[in-house]
Amino acid sequence: MGYDISDYKALHEPYGTMEDWEEMLETCHKHGMKLVHDLVVNHCSSEHEWFKESRSSLDNPKRKWFHWAKGKTGPNGEKLPPNNWRSVFGSGSAWEYDEPTDEWYLHLFVKEQPDLNWEEVDVREAVYDVMKFWMDKGIDGWRMDVINLISKVPGYPDAPITHPGHKFQPGFEYCANGPRIHEFLQEMNAKVLSHYDVLTVGETPFTHDPKVLIDFVRSNELRMTFNFELHDVDADPSSVLEPKKIQLTDLKKIHEKWQVAMYEGNGWNSVYFGNHDQARLISRFASDVGENRARSAKLLALNQLTLSGTIYVYQGEDIGMCNVPHDWGMEEYIDVASIQWVEGIKQKRIEETGQENPDVSDLVAKLRAKGRDNGRTPMQWDTSANAGFTTGKPWMRIHDDYKEWNVEVQSKDPKSVNSFYKQLLKVRKDNLVMTYGDFKVLDFENQQVFAYLKAYQGTQLLVVLNFSNDQQTFSIDEAVDTSNAKLLIGTMDKGEIKDGKIALEAWEGIAFTL
Repeated sequence: MGYDISDYKALHEPYGTMEDWEEMLETCHKHGMKLVHDLVVNHCSSEHEWFKESRSSLDNPKRKWFHWAKGKTGPNGEKLPPNNWRSVFGSGSAWEYDEPTDEWYLHLFVKEQPDLNWEEVDVREAVYDVMKFWMDKGIDGWRMDVINLISKVPGYPDAPITHPGHKFQPGFEYCANGPRIHEFLQEMNAKVLSHYDVLTVGETPFTHDPKVLIDFVRSNELRMTFNFELHDVDADPSSVLEPKKIQLTDLKKIHEKWQVAMYEGNGWNSVYFGNHDQARLISRFASDVGENRARSAKLLALNQLTLSGTIYVYQGEDIGMCNVPHDWGMEEYIDVASIQWVEGIKQKRIEETGQENPDVSDLVAKLRAKGRDNGRTPMQWDTSANAGFTTGKPWMRIHDDYKEWNVEVQSKDPKSVNSFYKQLLKVRKDNLVMTYGDFKVLDFENQQVFAYLKAYQGTQLLVVLNFSNDQQTFSIDEAVDTSNAKLLIGTMDKGEIKDGKIALEAWEGIAFTL
């Protein structure tokens, strides 16, 4: 699906030619836009020449470019992997056996994505060469895929048993934020990044401690990082595809934690609510039913764009795209993570019931709630075939609602989600208290309303968000002076403070300057 790179200096043919890419870059720059590339160097493709050479023999010069290890022998003489690390996708091993050389190679993700061994100087130099190639062509930055996984603990120790009853265990204690991670990134900065004017943002999963991620920013390595705590909150610890019911206080706790920690720790947040690895935020954290859908999209936009840091708006959020329809069948879910998850549960049911083909239809509802496919339906531009996304056949089916929920329709409607985003982005640029400043939650235990104060250079901002299907009246703490409150922006073009109280419609959000 594009994350097993077989040639770092060429383009996948369906995407176009290098000339097409150069035209895109030039056109972006003409419009004052920047072009950021994805740097996928924790792993490459099993079809890459580097890996083909590496697996060709035990003494090949590139053998050490990947993580190869001898396996273990089971009680009945069966071949077992070097340790008990589990693959991110499914429940199988993070190691793949290679019969010709009688060794195993590490792949934290799928077997087609062998992990590069960053302990090798030649590997790092090859990565730096790739980076220079694209930056010399004029790109403006890097989003670095799972960059905090490039340093593994030597010796590949077994992971602790955190999932009893499972053969393989999550091994991120030994491969996330590993012992040489800062050394590697500081070297990358010294040898490459410091010589260019580029943005860098590191994807840093499996890390819920702000103190750990602040070090990536403060030590002159990356400009900012993506943390995943918000996206782990509604998943059962046993699996990212097992939905877990949450309360509004769970969201408050996460926002407060990262807003306060980065501000006090002299760090910087990347503020994103959705991406290509998540189900749609409206369906997860609000309501995608009826008129609540547009209201929810605006509410979440107001929440996101009043938080300190750099804002990342994922395609489709700006028109209120939601999860796939409830009546889509299992065959519509084509993401590798979904397929392997379903297959793992199916296999377990075969073992438990003895049935050759056990029923797994109950899993569709869970995929609709949490599957990554929800965030990967094509962007909806207009009412034409394939929602204007392509004249060919898209890799995934277009959402059934594209004729109403698209850019063309909404750009003509001043009350639409798209129009609200445009208005809100302008308000954010004109009011620095939205981008900077400290953060304080009001009435933390309230499970319907999320309210907070921000302050920056003498300006205060009060944000009040109704995360419920019902009307709410929110009472403001008496310590907050609202005597000079002015409506800055509201999702329903209204809002006032009367006798220290604010009346809110279902899924309504309001921001005031104080």
